[in-house]
Amino acid sequence: MAEMGRRNSDFGAFIEKFTLLPPPPTSSSQQLPLAGLTFAVKDIFDVKGYVTGFGNPDWARTHSAAVSTAPVVAAVLSAGATCVGKVVMDEMAYSINGENAHFGTPVNLCAPDRIPGGSSSGSAVAVAAELVDFSLGTDTGGSIRVPAAFCGILGCRPSHAVVSTSGVIPMAQSFDTVGWFARDPVILNKVGRVLLQLSDVHLVQPSHVIIPDDCFQLLSIPSDRLTRVIIKSVEKLFGPQVIKHVNIGNYVSDRVPSLEHFMDRSNVHQEYIPSLVALSSAMRCLQRYEFKTNHGEWVTTVKPNLGPGLSERVWEAVKSTDEHIGISHSVKTELQTALSTLLEEYGILVLPTVPGPPPKLQTQASLLETFRVRAFSLLSIAGVSGFCQVNIPVGTFDDLPVSISLIAKHGADGFLLNVVDILYSTLKEQVEVAEKQSY
Repeated sequence: MAEMGRRNSDFGAFIEKFTLLPPPPTSSSQQLPLAGLTFAVKDIFDVKGYVTGFGNPDWARTHSAAVSTAPVVAAVLSAGATCVGKVVMDEMAYSINGENAHFGTPVNLCAPDRIPGGSSSGSAVAVAAELVDFSLGTDTGGSIRVPAAFCGILGCRPSHAVVSTSGVIPMAQSFDTVGWFARDPVILNKVGRVLLQLSDVHLVQPSHVIIPDDCFQLLSIPSDRLTRVIIKSVEKLFGPQVIKHVNIGNYVSDRVPSLEHFMDRSNVHQEYIPSLVALSSAMRCLQRYEFKTNHGEWVTTVKPNLGPGLSERVWEAVKSTDEHIGISHSVKTELQTALSTLLEEYGILVLPTVPGPPPKLQTQASLLETFRVRAFSLLSIAGVSGFCQVNIPVGTFDDLPVSISLIAKHGADGFLLNVVDILYSTLKEQVEVAEKQSY
């Protein structure tokens, strides 16, 4: 009964509650950017005196308490925020579903019969349920962006390697990032300035806003309604001249020659973009290899109890070889160059975060396959390039959450957060207009 009470009170988000206070106030404390805000951390971050559980009881059982706190956690504490505990995550960060066979699945408040998205499921639910003001998570293949989209909140995956991952259990270092969730763009921006160590920067107008039409065709909901909201919002704020359209699949195919090694010529279905499917294959190849390097010995020695679906994925990684690893790195380099040319200094790519609404809880893996392929096609653009991406909720369709993402070049995180800040309310206005017109 106590367990049921806990789940009802925190929607299954927390794995352990405790309080870490910011440093004692000084005469300048009122200037602290995160003063008065509360946050939670994914169970992948070290907190001194607590075991970092990595979403799995066998991991927790075979590891000691952390002897120091991860620098990112310390940074937000020093900026005035109060930590209220650790939250549930997918085992070993190896899923985008958010279902945990051991600790339960945090409740998606937008759609309680559907998955919350992972692997930072508890981090997203804690924010969506207003249990905290913001939360910290990680994103390797999509673990900030997917739960943010499914739970109808903001989520930032920063540029790769600009926020410290020290004191964070690695998943696959070529893609691992520390990200964060918030319900409003002001807090998202404030947390970003602390973690990215940025001073206040003035808003720079985007030089061009690129809409990849082929990515919107992957959606399972009517895409024109979404693109209309985007175009009207951008036109209102920045003028119609900044909008450009592109076929990103063709662009990537032409400029990332190493993808040829990952192309599946039999996969010519209209519901996929072949070059982006190949991009996600290259990402998965390198991700598996790095996961094996990091955790293969522990998995083979301990033989942990892993949940369904997860077990197969982890053992597949443990048995993987280093074939195509060099080519995967070439794909990364070529994509970075190609997207840098496309976006230049102040360009933004706008695309769906995920291909549709969150799937129902405990959906069979085979039924999820088309969704997963489409999802990773979209997620791999920022994942492989290492560019920064922010998820923005844009209303609902059939009472289920809908989101878009903005991507900017590597290192343009401050610029991107400012654009999100100004675009957010205009998008909301345009969503309300579109919803009224549809009645």
